[in-house]
Amino acid sequence: MEIRWLGHSAFEIISEEGVKILIDPFISNNPVCTIPVEDIDADIICITHGHSDHFGDAMEIANKTGAVILTNHEISLFLGNQGIDAVGMNIGGSVFAKGIKFTMLDAKHSSSIDFTEELTTGGNPASFLITLEDGTKVFHAGDTGLFSDLQNVIGKLYKPDIAMVPIGDRFTMGPFEAALATMWISPKLVIPMHYNTFPAVAQDPVVFSNFVKQLAPAVETLILNPLESCAPKFEKEE
Repeated sequence: MEIRWLGHSAFEIISEEGVKILIDPFISNNPVCTIPVEDIDADIICITHGHSDHFGDAMEIANKTGAVILTNHEISLFLGNQGIDAVGMNIGGSVFAKGIKFTMLDAKHSSSIDFTEELTTGGNPASFLITLEDGTKVFHAGDTGLFSDLQNVIGKLYKPDIAMVPIGDRFTMGPFEAALATMWISPKLVIPMHYNTFPAVAQDPVVFSNFVKQLAPAVETLILNPLESCAPKFEKEE
């Protein structure tokens, strides 16, 4: 498995079997993502909510690559009206695509489609738990504030191996709340996201890392630079 951070909340995951997954593909208007959207490939695209900095270039990428888009019901209807192949889901549901399980979970945020001429309903915001072919579980928290399901559902029931959590504050959790969420989720590895894209979400990720060391010392924090990749490997439990 390889994970590449494209800046903001955009991630590319390439599974062991070579399946290319994009999450919240905010590329062309992302000031910290310097690769052209034409260079992005995908088999599956996940959209957590309707805001333009998460919906991003999903339609252009899907049209170019033939990728299927997984998102909530309302956004799937919007995409269908644009002629895009989209699979609608809702909180607690799962779908399988190319041998990978995608479970839509809750997030506390908003989800209007804010890039059309008139503001359009975007349903409820979501997070995704992605269970890869080898059983590795990757949790992308989307945009969210702190809420108890991060501990009682995601941490205790789903037990992710890797978590991506927003730390930018103002629109999502800040560094301390994100570290508390990390403690609740208890992954093996946490990657901060949704920060330093714009002045409004400027943060020092080392502050987040230090909070994680205090609250959840068993969790490794990986601070990526935009466009940097990692290839996490974990010992499988007997």
